[in-house]
Amino acid sequence: MAVTLTERAAVHVQKFIAKRGHGVGLRLGVRTTGCSGLAYVLEYADDLKPEDLEFESHGTKVIIDPKSLAFIDGTELDFVREGLNEGFQFNNPNVKNECGCGESFNV
Repeated sequence: MAVTLTERAAVHVQKFIAKRGHGVGLRLGVRTTGCSGLAYVLEYADDLKPEDLEFESHGTKVIIDPKSLAFIDGTELDFVREGLNEGFQFNNPNVKNECGCGESFNV
């Protein structure tokens, strides 16, 4: 499988990288934290590491470390605006439970 971006998310990432003036894509991973066990980690990647896995969606690279892929394989990342709030939304088919505050999940 893979990790994908919606067209809206890809456009947002491309605009932000252009504004920064450098970067190769969006780095997505997970870390252990919170009341449910795992949380997403997002950052803009300036380079690739030898072990990185690379996916492309709508012309935008998504970079993932191999350990994180087991938890987020099949995820679609969207960028949504609701009123004054905006941000990335994770549609992860592996999630079994999420904490009440929405900050962490488990698979």
